[in-house]
Amino acid sequence: MDDRMVKELMATVNCAVCGRRYDADNISILYHQDELWFISVTCESCHTKGLVAALIKASGETQFVTDLTEAELARFIEGYSGIRMPPTKKTMVEGRLRRRVRALGLSGLQQYCQLLFDQHLLDQEFIHLIDAVSTNKTEFFREEQHFHLLMEQVVPDFLNGGQRSTDRPLKLWSAACSTGAEPYTLAMLLEDLRQRVGGFSLSIFATDICTEVLAKAKAAIFPDDMLDSVPMELRRRYFMRSRDPDAHTVRLVPAIRQAVRFGRLNLMDESYGMPQDMDVIFCRNTLIYFDRERQQAVLERLCRHLRPGGYLFIGHSETTAGMDLPIRQVGPSVFTKIG
Repeated sequence: MDDRMVKELMATVNCAVCGRRYDADNISILYHQDELWFISVTCESCHTKGLVAALIKASGETQFVTDLTEAELARFIEGYSGIRMPPTKKTMVEGRLRRRVRALGLSGLQQYCQLLFDQHLLDQEFIHLIDAVSTNKTEFFREEQHFHLLMEQVVPDFLNGGQRSTDRPLKLWSAACSTGAEPYTLAMLLEDLRQRVGGFSLSIFATDICTEVLAKAKAAIFPDDMLDSVPMELRRRYFMRSRDPDAHTVRLVPAIRQAVRFGRLNLMDESYGMPQDMDVIFCRNTLIYFDRERQQAVLERLCRHLRPGGYLFIGHSETTAGMDLPIRQVGPSVFTKIG
């Protein structure tokens, strides 16, 4: 049983809301393991989106499933997000799912699965499923050496290469940006440089799989203790303290908030819909959550969006050793695209 056959099979199924058949063009395979398939469906007639879980045998015999165990639902989250889960983490995820069930006032996981699969509430619940496996750890100027290299080598290369005299902006992408500390660090540094030397424009993109952290990133409100890693001059210039002294929060100034464009993106997708001439891509401390095969696939896709001579930054605990990629190392966990 392959993806094409499963799509053809699902095209014989009726929408649970309006009763009309699904169109094969609106069916996508999210993940499968052995005979258990997770399939995303969109009804062309009533535009309802849903998630279908089915046990599909090689013969085509199909049994739709609405009573998954915590382990099976965790397996779907792992397959869709790409985040590997050793047994200890699976236990944690199953515990988080049980807490979500209680928060919704449901009787148990079976009723929760009915919400996802029978009542098509995957869109509303997706952020909670992803949060079950995501850590979302972030801080300003994390792995600070990377920002030194960016400002001392990468940006000067861009400016001295003739780009400064053209209309082409310096394009940077923070993949898996979490609540925004990384892209906002880039925005502060580059805005500071632009005010001093002028003459170049910026495009900073930031993406994450989780819509909840993206909403926090767009708001740009942070606990004031996150400023500990930010140089004092940048604190004074780019952060505003809350008027409520008990809030203990700060917010970035409008100029920095507006410098970053946020959007949702799943690194497991086959295509990313991003510009293919990025000058800099940061994808740090995310690959460690993927298995080796998925690491290679993600890096290959990221390289497609990097211009020749562009730079890729990964986390200090991550490696490309043994991978066949069109990049060469130029610094600790920093690479440039060749060809």
